[in-house]
Amino acid sequence: MAGSSHGHTPAAWTGVTIAFIGFCIAGAFMVMAEPLGFWAGMVVVAIGGVIGWVMSAMGLGMPKDQHKDLSVLLPGKAEPASAKS
Repeated sequence: MAGSSHGHTPAAWTGVTIAFIGFCIAGAFMVMAEPLGFWAGMVVVAIGGVIGWVMSAMGLGMPKDQHKDLSVLLPGKAEPASAKS
């Protein structure tokens, strides 16, 4: 995936960083057996996803024309209908 710039955008980095912090919060509170803190961490995870989506919609994500059909990368799958032999 490194060759396709997968996830190398400000929207992706910001969303994943916030979600990771939320998972750390939720994990810490789960160990401490505090359900309220756990759910607060899960809310932070959801907020990370929303912020990443909003930033992508604002143009800080990968442009739509750079997205590829990943089914052509799977072994044993047929070529797409538009491919010419």
